[in-house]
Amino acid sequence: MAREEFSTRCRDAPGEKGRAVFRFPRLKGPPWVVRGEKRSFSFARAGLEWGMDSERSGILRWLTSLFYPIFVLGQCHVYKFYAKREGFGAGVFDGSAVSWKNPGMIPKPLQFKILKTGRGRASGAAPRAGVMSLKKHPWAGGEGVFEVETPTFMPVGTVGSVKSVSTRELKEIGAQVVLGNTYHLYLRPGHERMERLGGLQKFMNWNGPILTDSGGFQVFSLSGLNKITDQGVTFQSHLDGSRHHFTPVLSMEIQRALGSNIVMAFDQCPPFPADRDFILKAMERTLNWAWIGLDVELNPHQARFGIFQGGLDVELRKKSIQDLSMLPFDGFALGGFAIGEPMPLMHGVVEQVAPCMPEEKPRYLMGVGRPEDLIECVRSGIDMFDCVMPTRNARNGQLFTSLGRVNIKNARYQDDDRPLDPNCGCQTCTGYSRAYLRHLFVAGEMLSARLNTIHNLHFYLNLMRQMRVAILEDSFDSWADDFYSKFNSKQLTS
Repeated sequence: MAREEFSTRCRDAPGEKGRAVFRFPRLKGPPWVVRGEKRSFSFARAGLEWGMDSERSGILRWLTSLFYPIFVLGQCHVYKFYAKREGFGAGVFDGSAVSWKNPGMIPKPLQFKILKTGRGRASGAAPRAGVMSLKKHPWAGGEGVFEVETPTFMPVGTVGSVKSVSTRELKEIGAQVVLGNTYHLYLRPGHERMERLGGLQKFMNWNGPILTDSGGFQVFSLSGLNKITDQGVTFQSHLDGSRHHFTPVLSMEIQRALGSNIVMAFDQCPPFPADRDFILKAMERTLNWAWIGLDVELNPHQARFGIFQGGLDVELRKKSIQDLSMLPFDGFALGGFAIGEPMPLMHGVVEQVAPCMPEEKPRYLMGVGRPEDLIECVRSGIDMFDCVMPTRNARNGQLFTSLGRVNIKNARYQDDDRPLDPNCGCQTCTGYSRAYLRHLFVAGEMLSARLNTIHNLHFYLNLMRQMRVAILEDSFDSWADDFYSKFNSKQLTS
């Protein structure tokens, strides 16, 4: 049954054979939500099911007829049923999972359309090109939308700045979305101050979409400085040693104040390596926190993404996807990768689990990675990426070119008057020589970081554009082979 038919068929279900069931995942822990001193019973958390069946009568049929209108009017949340909003599961008709339909009462903050799916692998993974439409922040124009072409790479602006480049330069080199960090912006300058100043987009003068991560990865990476419980994480600030307590609710409230277009659910990222029991606990906690975070109302322009965990265990990853996909998120991400595991192993896991992610929603791989990682994971059907690698490596003198990696500090470049990459059109390559870039780096000039960063970001963003064109032209595999033959040729380092 088509997803768009679901609401109509459910209304007609009493006259049909078969059964329409509202199903909730059974979670560990008590079936209530604790907020301060108040406890509100959650039928969703209790793992209950109810539905309508033409061949049944009595209390089940009566409950369904009474409460189904509340589901529709409640925008697929049960908060009007028990006075607290909770995300809940997928509708099921004749045993096939169906996503909830937004009745149109509240316009969605994110729309996603797949334009082309490339040739698939035996695993079912396949590259795809699409368009993601995001509602604008009031400061950025209010009623309009930002159109983001996918696959896309998002430069990382940790504290409201992509290091060494301006937002104008980001636009000029083709950046579509910028990432901001909830943890760092919470500590400095503070989310309440940010909200008073009009939000992160206005604060950094970026007239484009912003994605904010939940702060989970940074908090959990503070080994020895944090304490994790089912309620949240207590940690010490890396700035002044002050103690703070992050919860799923606080993470949502901070991101609401920042005003980002895409808000990430609070998650627990297990380290690598970790035993299966630890990974399972982190996965269950991430699911539980996702439920709790859905209780926080966001701004009308803000979309929500859930995060799948599960380490390198394919079965746990698939279980995380199965459970979390039932919740009403606008998109989903794979978290917990690129934390020290072998990259070929990561590629294999992504290839197996990406096809299990909801097809009609954006797929985001967090914190990845190298050019090779982007290609292999786009090949597996990932739409969105972020990583500090192009900017951090630029500041350390490692540059990415169509002919391979370049360590610009090497002495071989001190008399080289050729452009860095003869196939690149960025201002660094069209205006400066390898010898000059080396001179700036070894002299410690600030211009070095700026020119190197402009080039690396241009390379990454152009790489994504090339992949998109190859998908649309149904030539991704041949394009990738050609890219690798040049990128691995070591022409610039031999």
